[in-house]
Amino acid sequence: MPDPPTVPAAEVPMTPPVVPARLEKQARLMRRVNVVMRPLLRLPFPTPLSRRLMLLSYTGRKSGRAYLQPVSFVPDGDVLLTPGGGRWKLNLRAGEPISVRLRGRRVLARPEFVRDADEVDRLLRHMLGQNARLASFVPFLRADGTTDRATLEQALARGFCVVRWTIERPSRTR
Repeated sequence: MPDPPTVPAAEVPMTPPVVPARLEKQARLMRRVNVVMRPLLRLPFPTPLSRRLMLLSYTGRKSGRAYLQPVSFVPDGDVLLTPGGGRWKLNLRAGEPISVRLRGRRVLARPEFVRDADEVDRLLRHMLGQNARLASFVPFLRADGTTDRATLEQALARGFCVVRWTIERPSRTR
């Protein structure tokens, strides 16, 4: 019996990664919740929500459309850390500041994308120590502070990262 013909790798159709039903359901829920969160996070004063959430304001790379995206954050010294699992981060450029509503104030923040597996693991464990709910929406992070390393590496290959935000301080002129 002859061998089946081989197909060059470039011609083999790629299948999209399988997203667990739980994550799809969670994403649909977050889209609805974000509709309510946006006006609350735009308030010009701190609220209980603004202790852990900030509102990003940016323009779509391709569409030119203005977006407002609520994201969670954890302070880490002079920077803020955000899990970057969504598509929103694709519209950001490393080092290019965007407008952020943080604790009721408008500030500029510069994103840095952390993609090294060891550093992402360390940062996620630090974030989990300050926000235990993080384990509920980062699928490879366990509530006990450990990570499923294989799943973390798969997520990094698909674009997950931790976004490290540096807040620009207003310059004072004399």
